[in-house]
Amino acid sequence: MSTTFVAPLGDRGRLVLPAKLRASQNWEQGDSLVLVETSKGVLIATRRQALDLLRDQLAGESLVHELIDERRQAAKAEQSGDE
Repeated sequence: MSTTFVAPLGDRGRLVLPAKLRASQNWEQGDSLVLVETSKGVLIATRRQALDLLRDQLAGESLVHELIDERRQAAKAEQSGDE
């Protein structure tokens, strides 16, 4: 789901998030939001949403397991070359 919202920046840096956005994200008054600055803009999420996003990005095969597999394949290739 991708929707665009406009949130004017007020005095003293206050940002009012539109009610539709707050409702769709289940954000309530008093919720702490995390603002992550990236080279392409700013991401606003709850801590849980940010954690879920990070887990999704890191999902997949472990880099450690990939490295171990590469080492095993290299060792196997060396052994078969010696025979």
